Amino acid sequence: MRTNHILTLFGCSLFLMTSCSKLGKLSADNFSVTPNPLEVTGGKVTATVEGQFPEKYMNKKATVTVVPELHYAGGQVAKGQPMTFQGEKVMGNNKTISYRLGGRYTMKTTFDYVPAMQKSDMYLAFDAYLGKSKVEVPAVKVATGVIATAELYREAIRHEGACLALDSFQRVIDKKQEANVKFLINQANLRSSELKNNSVQEFVSMLKRINADREKLAIKNVEVQAYASPEGGFAFNDKLAGKRQDVSEGYVKQQLKGTKLKTDIDAHYTAQDWEGFMKLVKASNIQDKDVILRVLSMYKDPQEREQQIRNMSEAFRELADGILPELRRSRLIINYQVVGRSDEQIQQQYAADPAKLSLEELLYAASLTNDVKAKKGIYQKATELYNKDYRAYNNLAALALNQGDEATANAYLEKALRVNRKAPEAYANKAYIFLTHGQVDKAEHALADATEANGFDEILGNLNIARGNYANATDELYNNNNSAALAQLLNKNYVAAEQTLKAIKAPNALTLYLFAVLNARQGKNDAAATYLKDALRKDPSLAEYAKNDLEFAKVNR
Repeated sequence: MRTNHILTLFGCSLFLMTSCSKLGKLSADNFSVTPNPLEVTGGKVTATVEGQFPEKYMNKKATVTVVPELHYAGGQVAKGQPMTFQGEKVMGNNKTISYRLGGRYTMKTTFDYVPAMQKSDMYLAFDAYLGKSKVEVPAVKVATGVIATAELYREAIRHEGACLALDSFQRVIDKKQEANVKFLINQANLRSSELKNNSVQEFVSMLKRINADREKLAIKNVEVQAYASPEGGFAFNDKLAGKRQDVSEGYVKQQLKGTKLKTDIDAHYTAQDWEGFMKLVKASNIQDKDVILRVLSMYKDPQEREQQIRNMSEAFRELADGILPELRRSRLIINYQVVGRSDEQIQQQYAADPAKLSLEELLYAASLTNDVKAKKGIYQKATELYNKDYRAYNNLAALALNQGDEATANAYLEKALRVNRKAPEAYANKAYIFLTHGQVDKAEHALADATEANGFDEILGNLNIARGNYANATDELYNNNNSAALAQLLNKNYVAAEQTLKAIKAPNALTLYLFAVLNARQGKNDAAATYLKDALRKDPSLAEYAKNDLEFAKVNR
């Protein structure tokens, strides 16, 4: 009996020693992961692990390192940031876990995302030691799969297309032709010498040109602006300026009659041209310029101004000789339009002889056709005729990118940048290329030189999606397209996302796919299934991605 008792006590002691000397298995119940499934944000898969060591688990001499692992694509493993814990008798700086009570902990981990991680499992592996002896603790599966909806920006940007450099073609350009006629002091007659000056001769010549070429030139009106210099009484100057207006207007009418042109004449006068006086004084080298300008700012009454300036006798003589004569004048202004070729005329001229088109007309001609081959031909011709302008090279690159020919695109972009090292659209398209490959840092660097580019906001918006800055992206992506809808969807603004998707003029497979995601997130699984089927029917290449897309975990596919 005594022997049995001793054996029993020995057995219990051995059991206790054994249980304290080993580390057992941990189960998934000891852990929770947020989010689960995991999600891609800013090219990273980030997870927060809430863990618990149970009571009487952590041996007092144990050291346990928890290693997050993402298992994917045929045995590949990505390791996250580890965290180490120790028993109560271990000398170290790690978090100590009580043997009797156990302990809770929180750890964060991040994995660099690659597309193969969409189908994956997250494990917690354990690197455990009792003293210096390694102990095997089985890994625990804690999460399944990665939602990679944010990475659809790569598809979205491809669908939106690369950045075209715009033409500056204007069919109608407003222009002016101005003549200046000077008068002698206190006089209003037009002197023959003044009517022979270059500006007046060019004024008359332009009227004749407009009459001779009414297809390309169109007159809008003629302005007559007459002035008197500011010295002297207002009443006298008012009458004098009115006479100068009348004689100037009469001269314009005469010239219009001679050139057989009919148009409105907008005539008015200024009795005391203080504004013109101030401008001329500011531009002059008059000795007392600052004093005169101070007087003009201090005194608003015309008579007081004149008196104060006259008191500066030397300064007034300079004004009388150099400034005031310039203010005794009339300005005759032809407002007219240069009318360019019509769309049909540009196309006809291109077919007949492209060399007779301007660069802007050529670039504009490319916008008149939807035929990619025809566009390419026009841009190539533009590079032959105008090889010092970067835009045609850039646009050939954009066409190549839209067709998936990155090598050709890069070659044209280099040509564009050789012509103009600051070509903004060329840098924008480099950023476009980097983004389609997920090279976000390189894209950001290229985009820094593209702030003036056509399409800059579109590229920047997708860059912010790639960075995980969804709120910023929604501000920058203001067009109704897939990129804007994706940003709104990721920002959980589902009402706006739906409105944007419905407003897309030419919906494609990605549009339908985003509709499917939107409906799945709102629990509208039947609608999600319908949109998903339509998307895959339109673009079967999405099938592999969709098969592993946990957005549709509850959708009957």
